[in-house]
Amino acid sequence: MEDDDKFGFIIIDGAGVMFATLQGNNKEIIQRMPVQLPKKHGRGGQSAVRFARLREEKRHLYIVKCCELAIQNFITNDRPNIRGIVIAGSADLKFVMQQSDHFDQRLKPLIITTVDVSYGFDQGFAQAITLAQDCLTNVKFVKEKKVIGRFFEAIALDTGMITFGVEDTMKALELGALETMMLFENIEIMRYEIKNPVKNETKIFLLNA
Repeated sequence: MEDDDKFGFIIIDGAGVMFATLQGNNKEIIQRMPVQLPKKHGRGGQSAVRFARLREEKRHLYIVKCCELAIQNFITNDRPNIRGIVIAGSADLKFVMQQSDHFDQRLKPLIITTVDVSYGFDQGFAQAITLAQDCLTNVKFVKEKKVIGRFFEAIALDTGMITFGVEDTMKALELGALETMMLFENIEIMRYEIKNPVKNETKIFLLNA
């Protein structure tokens, strides 16, 4: 599961914001923050203008706070800790946040998609995963395509930086000489260590399961 890309989710609406991650089949709720924003309707007359201004100020402060929390949850050691971000919500706040100048410039390029959901918090998260599934799959496909492209390029250029086969690949792995390793996900090979205490030696065999 650790080899799967981790994606960040931001579920935002007028009732609050939630930050979560999806890695493989593992869903994790990182933070929930409920909020009470003023409704659109207010009193008439001059108070309506004042009410509208106060409402916009509170919305702005809410968006700024959400952007700050995005940094806290999705930035570690000055670098994003997720592969991509999905922003979801039932109203326009998801677009306001995405376009905000306060949304960190390290995170903006990671936004994969913005989806409409009917709910907030946990139910919205579940719905957002379903709606964004195709986009998440495309991100993984593009990543794999780039890795394979680099692999064949290195073969064509005869860089000497490519190794084939299980034994040679495992030797390179044990030496810490691998940058990227591609595996057939259904490979059925077992690694056996046979120790001979008399001779104080260990032999390693890689055999078909």
